[in-house]
Amino acid sequence: MTLFRRLIVLLAGLFGMAGVAAAAAGAHAFSDPALTTAATFLMIGACALAATAALAIAQGPGWSFADVSGGMIALGTALFSGALAGRVVWNVVIFPMAAPTGGTILMAGWLVLALAAFRRRSG
Repeated sequence: MTLFRRLIVLLAGLFGMAGVAAAAAGAHAFSDPALTTAATFLMIGACALAATAALAIAQGPGWSFADVSGGMIALGTALFSGALAGRVVWNVVIFPMAAPTGGTILMAGWLVLALAAFRRRSG
């Protein structure tokens, strides 16, 4: 497994953990629905990252659309969920338009994952 794919799997675990923590914080400490949205996207992102890493490994060595989509989904999830959670929990703004930027990257990442269906077998 390449270093990049290991990073994607590591992020999957961290996003899953952060999603559970955000859901717990939303249920017990904060009443803002944006935190629930952040938790949901972190959990979905965690599953997506694990899936993109598995698909990329199954497709063999070398870069694939699965690798690219994993990177995009990781970045988009971090920006989108980070912007929402940061505002709710710490009253911090990562940068203006961080959530919409992250959401746009996420949508593009899902489209790139769809392109992975068209990879031809080598050999």
